[in-house]
Amino acid sequence: MREAVRIGIDVGGTNTDGVLMSGTEVLTSTKAATSQDVRSGVVETVTRLLDDWKGPRDRIEAVMIGTTQFVNAFVERRGLEPVAIFRIALPRGKGVPPMAGWPSDLVQSLGAHIYMVRGGAFYTGREYIPLDEEGLRQAALDAHAKGVRSTVICATFAPMRPELEVRAAAIVSAAMPDTRITLSAEVGGLGLIDRENASIINASLALLSRRVVTSLTAAFRDADVRAPIYLSQNDGTLITTEIAERFPILTCSAGPTNSIRGAAFLTNIEDAIVADIGGTTTDIGFLSKGFPRETTAPNHIGGVRTNLRMPDVLSVGLGGGSILRHIGAGEALTIGPDSVGFRLREQAWVFGGNTLTTTDIAVRAGQAKIGDPSRVAHLPDSLVATALDRIHHRIEEAIDQVKTSARAMPLILVGGGHILVSRQLRGASEVLRPRYAEVANAVGAAIALVSGRVERMYDLAASGRAGALEAAKNEAIAAAVQAGAQPGAVEIIDVSEMPMTHMKSGSVQIRVRAAGPLAALASTANRVPGAGISR
Repeated sequence: MREAVRIGIDVGGTNTDGVLMSGTEVLTSTKAATSQDVRSGVVETVTRLLDDWKGPRDRIEAVMIGTTQFVNAFVERRGLEPVAIFRIALPRGKGVPPMAGWPSDLVQSLGAHIYMVRGGAFYTGREYIPLDEEGLRQAALDAHAKGVRSTVICATFAPMRPELEVRAAAIVSAAMPDTRITLSAEVGGLGLIDRENASIINASLALLSRRVVTSLTAAFRDADVRAPIYLSQNDGTLITTEIAERFPILTCSAGPTNSIRGAAFLTNIEDAIVADIGGTTTDIGFLSKGFPRETTAPNHIGGVRTNLRMPDVLSVGLGGGSILRHIGAGEALTIGPDSVGFRLREQAWVFGGNTLTTTDIAVRAGQAKIGDPSRVAHLPDSLVATALDRIHHRIEEAIDQVKTSARAMPLILVGGGHILVSRQLRGASEVLRPRYAEVANAVGAAIALVSGRVERMYDLAASGRAGALEAAKNEAIAAAVQAGAQPGAVEIIDVSEMPMTHMKSGSVQIRVRAAGPLAALASTANRVPGAGISR
């Protein structure tokens, strides 16, 4: 039986990377500039992969995509949708208003359409005041009259009383029939402010997510690839395009996660530091037991605090497109944080441009053979040496910040900008450059598992705790299988319980997440020996 083939794609802010894999083997890889419309860049990447492979398209069983388009758009304040925020918390939850502490430009961009509504519950789940349904309906009508098409409903301790937000959503939907609603209980944890912030970010990306997902789907249709499409989410597992369109915030950290997972796969190393050097930033994370270490502290997206579980990654403004400025004798050399980004092949000196970048320095130093080296031959040795010292020092400082002990650890370099590193780095026991390092993020997407989850209340009086947990686990496994996971190979990877103390029957809210390999890729291993690693 012929082995299934899959495509892994990572759409970054600078490059769109792609790999074609069969089992544990990378058949071919490519890298193209990310296009403004996303679609044409993906089409170019897929076309190159298929032209190099020359195999039949009907052997492609799945497409896995990681993208930073959504988080980049939010960080850059680009293509965001105005949001109506309905906080159901009065009279208690009014001390800190919605969007407090947000950057002023974001508040202006999203419109600050804030509506405070009576209703809510204590942390025990006991309701302290009924929902003001008429007040909510009038607020929704006002938002509808203003033309707002994206909304957030956030109630105090909503994860304990999700039905309150569901009931509110029905009222808002009736008053605003064309709106897209984000329920905070489906996005974040118990904390009101951080959960509300994450929900607002998600809602602001509502129209962009529809446009990007539609564009990605069309790109593969144009390339005559009919396989099902999945997107990577923050924890490294896959979700369907339908879920990604509803919850774009679930994908905002997929890029770093895929890079770290890809680094582990390509080297067969489970504990290491991973530096993903792209065109604009260097993302440094910690690989623990083959998976990214997750942050335990609140994280910030575009200057907004959230409580989403994400990989613990430190980003510094250093990449292959970082701009160098050296005004003259006695002036300090600066590197970044601004970058030419996806215009590297237009603006860098080695490609005929007039902007000095770190890639030009790497070519002049003999660390890379790209572009026209003669265009940077005149750069003085002293400038090149100083720039390289600054680059390596910046990465060493970042390594020190992510490490939890003074013990030296292996450092895995991935990303197209790994050419910037040419020497041993302080804090690293060894520096590894696996084969296909420049497309490790696409490899990480291609090896991702399919996930399924369940989150609902169970009556312990009827089934007991053990019975409820077993039922929830079975439902999560069934959801993963329905999403495309291989039956019999799905494992439970996360379980949490929240007692519903406000209910006399002894109900409990149980959340279970399960994950397993795609059924079409049953023969794919989770590990591959790190062949072709250079040190």
